[in-house]
Amino acid sequence: MTSAARLGILGGTFDPVHAGHVDTALAARQALALDRVILMTSHIPPHRPVQPVASAYHRFAMAALAVNGVDGLEAWDMELSAPGPTYTADTLARLHAEGLRPSQIFFIAGADAFADIATWSRYPHVLDMAHFVVVSRPGYAVSDLAAKLPALARRMQPARRDDGGWENPAIFLLDARTPDVSSTDLRRRFAAMESVGGLVPAAVETHIAQHHLYSESRSTPLIPTADHLHGQD
Repeated sequence: MTSAARLGILGGTFDPVHAGHVDTALAARQALALDRVILMTSHIPPHRPVQPVASAYHRFAMAALAVNGVDGLEAWDMELSAPGPTYTADTLARLHAEGLRPSQIFFIAGADAFADIATWSRYPHVLDMAHFVVVSRPGYAVSDLAAKLPALARRMQPARRDDGGWENPAIFLLDARTPDVSSTDLRRRFAAMESVGGLVPAAVETHIAQHHLYSESRSTPLIPTADHLHGQD
């Protein structure tokens, strides 16, 4: 990492990773001129009563396959070595220990997940550990966040390029078109052997088929939880 790096982080369970995750990462990179965006696979998601269907290593493998050959996107397994639940604040602290300043880190979250920011570990301090890039999701407009989170409204601003950089962590709102797809629905589709064309990268679909990750024959039940870009699906 260089001292001038602007690093985007998109954390998630990725159970499985899908086109919405990839398009969100690319939209954030373009809007904020990020050098790289990392898909960071969580090990033990802290906000889910039931753990993921696929193992952490299969989920990381799928994330790596999804970004393979995509310019500016990478997959990291840093959280997989964590002994317990993987909280955003802990991930950001590890990045600080690697030499990155808060002003260099752009943590990407969906508008649905960010609406519950007050429930995140070490809130509100976590908002001073990085910039946050909040991306619209189907049915969740970023334009509604100021009213939902009035205490944070003054920190919110439209996502835009700034060659001079931002020294004080901010909350950037990004209204981007991303596919209306969720990991929950994809697990159902795979179990029912329905088409997933265009919803997951082809290499990810092949990996899932080869390892029978979401077939009904698995002993682990499907998880009927809502998807979020971080901490959940």
